[in-house]
Formats: sequence, C-alpha cells, structure tokens
Amino acid sequence: MTDRSKEIFGNPIPKKAQKKAAQSKKKFAKKFGDDSDADYSVKIVKNACLFDPLGVLDIRVDEGTGDIPFDTEKGVIVGNIRMCFGHYRISMAMASAAHALGYTPYWMDLNSYPNTTCTKVISAQNDLYSMGSRLSQKSKLFNKKYWEPLNYEGFRQLTYNAGDQKNAELMAPVFKNIPKEIPVIGTHVWPAQAALHAGMLHVVNAIPDNWPMALHFAEGSVHTIQTRQSYMGYRILNGMQGSNVLNPMPADSLVYTGHYIDHEFVANLDADCDARTARKAAGKPMRFLLTIGGAGAQRELFQAIIKHLLPAIASGKAALYVNVGDYKKVWEELCRKIKGLKEVSTEHFNDWSDTNAFAQSAMDGALTEKDIRQHYEGLSERDKGKDWKPFNSMLRLLRQFNGLRIYQL
Repeated sequence: MTDRSKEIFGNPIPKKAQKKAAQSKKKFAKKFGDDSDADYSVKIVKNACLFDPLGVLDIRVDEGTGDIPFDTEKGVIVGNIRMCFGHYRISMAMASAAHALGYTPYWMDLNSYPNTTCTKVISAQNDLYSMGSRLSQKSKLFNKKYWEPLNYEGFRQLTYNAGDQKNAELMAPVFKNIPKEIPVIGTHVWPAQAALHAGMLHVVNAIPDNWPMALHFAEGSVHTIQTRQSYMGYRILNGMQGSNVLNPMPADSLVYTGHYIDHEFVANLDADCDARTARKAAGKPMRFLLTIGGAGAQRELFQAIIKHLLPAIASGKAALYVNVGDYKKVWEELCRKIKGLKEVSTEHFNDWSDTNAFAQSAMDGALTEKDIRQHYEGLSERDKGKDWKPFNSMLRLLRQFNGLRIYQL
C-alpha cells in the first residue's frame, strides 16, 4: 500500500503534519481495531427500492455469500458514505446515468458495514461533523471562530488531505474481495481514497464542492468537477499551502464534467415544466419541497419557512412537502414547535409502497386541490437494520417528483 500522506502531486508534506496523520490513524486503529488482514465476504443483492427502476445492486460486506456474480464488463461501483444529503444525491445521479447508458450500477455504502473498522471510523467522523454542523447553527461565536474557518480554510490545506489519506488506509479492507478491474466512482473522497489504497484500478473521484479544497484530493484517481470556474483553483492547488506556489495537478487528473444530474430529471424536464405551467394557469397551489440534509441542522430555518407558508397553504395558494429522510426526530420537533402542524399533516413513515404511490399520484395530477393542500409530507423509509436504505428511498422519491422539486419562488 502506497503511503499517500507524504506528498501530494509532488508537493512534500511537512514532517510534523505526516506525524499527526500517522497518529490519527493509530488513534482510530486503537479505538476500533485494525482489520487490514481481514478477509471479508462480499455478496451482491438487489436494492430493495432501486433495483426495479434503476437496476441498482447493493454490495454487502461481511454478510455471507450470494448467487449474483459481479459484472466485470458493464459494472460500475458508486462508492459513498451516506454522510451528507448532497453526497447521496450525487450518488443517485451517478447510478441513474450508469443505468441509462446500459451499465450495471453497484451501490457501495462504506458506512453500512458495522463490523468493519471502515464503517466505525466513518461513523465516528460523521457524528463529529454532524455535531459541529448543528452547533454552528446555534452559536455565532463557534461558527465564526471555528466552524467557518475549518470549512473554508482548514479543509483547503494539503495537510488535511494527508490526515484523511492515512485514515482511509483503514477503510481499504472492504474492497479486498471486489474485482479490481471494476470502475469505482467515489462521491465522497474517502471511498475514492480507500479504493486506491485497496488496489482498485479505475477510480473516479467526483468532487462535490466548487470551492477548491485539498480535502477532496484522491491522488491516483481521475477527479471531476462541475463548474469551469473551479477548474483552475483545483488544478494549481490554489491556496492549499498558504501563499506557496505548488506543483499543479497533472492535466489528465482533472476533468470538467458539468453538473451531476439524474437522467430522469433531464429526460422529463420538458414534461414537468409543462405540468407546472398548467397548474399555475389553472390556479392550483404552488408546490414546495423541503429536504432535511445530512446533519439535520436546518431545523430552525425550516420551522420559520413552514410558519411563513401556513397561511398560503390554508388558503390553497401553496402546497408543502417535507422530506425528513431518516431524521424523524427533526419532524417530531417541528410538530411540537409549530402549533397545529401535526393535526393537518399526512405522514408517510416506513411504508415505501405507500410513499411511492403518493408521489406517483402527485406527478400524475390525481390528487385534488384539497389533498395537495393538506399534505405536509413527513417522509422516512427508515430500516433500523440497514442504515443504507433511507436515503435510497428518499432520493427515489425526489426523482418521482422530477421537476416538481425545483423551487417556484
């Protein structure tokens, strides 16, 4: 395994930072164990919600063996960590595009293998980040003095990437028994880094952020970006070691692709916009969809939005759908904070067929004006036994809404 914490794109990492990175890995290994020598079983199963519409297959680790073989000719692994709503949305877009192009999308959630060090390390960092994200919404001092500097400058530094690279070595064992020739698309840098440490031969690192940050580097992969203006910042490693002029990324390591958008959104764009225009012309309620993301930190903001919309909803001018993902506690708190919300809401929890049928009715226009007006959707497909399911279900629902998810402000 190549030690990728000592230099990045030919730029040496200071010895102090290397030592700190090694200590970080050592700390996690001591806390969660080092399973580098483990020989985890791997099996493929049909995704409970996404196999029928998108042909998505799940890669399950340490759950025995199965009968479905890997497709080494047309298979594409979408590696994610179920850490943030945005990363999962990008994962869904990748799976959607792969399916539309005739490939076999494999869903590999590195945060869903509870017996592995990989998942334990990711979960611990996810919990820490989520706590910081929520605290930043409550404390202006914490946000100004710590959280914003960390996100804008801390994550930008090459030294931060060095630490992630060492920690990602502990994530590599989950790839051990996966055919190395199958391409991997990482929608977070950790799956991309882990795949490279494990010897996967074709790795794409789909960078989600337009603000150039060394956090997102997985040297050895093909990095993709969504906007032209971010290209040069990533290419020259702008500001990633103070004011130093650094060696750039090789030209073939960085590719501008445009935005990561689901095939279904694009394919249905005209029809969905026509439906929206027709609803407006007929005086139907304007539809709003709120989605609670990774850390569940937007509760106060959502509370204010819902309160503001209540009169318009009561008068039939607006309809509101709230996708809480697997943050049912956030929905319950909203119901406690907003007087009368619980009484006028229709909830869909833990019944995917019911949720799917309702979404289809909304698309088909089968709901009456009254039905739409009175549906505040608390949507969650929580399966406590398998934490990888909720976002699969929720994002399929967002796809069902197609263009309806575009805010009409």
